[in-house]
Amino acid sequence: MPKTHEGGCLCGAVRYRVTDEPYFASVCYCTNCQKISGSALRVAAYFDEFAVQIDRGALKTYEFRSDASNRWLKTEFCTNCGTTFTWTAEAFPGARGISVGTFDDPNWIKPAMHGWTRSAAHWVILPADVPTFETFPRADVAGFAA
Repeated sequence: MPKTHEGGCLCGAVRYRVTDEPYFASVCYCTNCQKISGSALRVAAYFDEFAVQIDRGALKTYEFRSDASNRWLKTEFCTNCGTTFTWTAEAFPGARGISVGTFDDPNWIKPAMHGWTRSAAHWVILPADVPTFETFPRADVAGFAA
């Protein structure tokens, strides 16, 4: 039986759990992820959509289209504190992304790649032991096989 991992938003109003290993995890430096996270990057893990369960709280959805691919992305966030922690994307049908920092213990996730590095802040130091991509590779190259 897979191990369950839990997490939630900043205020604690929303709680979720995942009951499977992620398809893949990555660090993204695209400008959309920078704005969503309010930081220089976002660490994301992608799971089968049925492995993610929202246990408590109200979510609000915001949909936008990527300026690079014109594909939609639907982010979900806490209606109380605004923490964005989950999303679905046209590029990854059947998957649900989770912001790794929202897990109670984020250390079980190990990103397998760094994407959109061409948008990274000039002071970011990329790891030498993880593949990096100036944009985002095709899903099969990234290791995504939903």
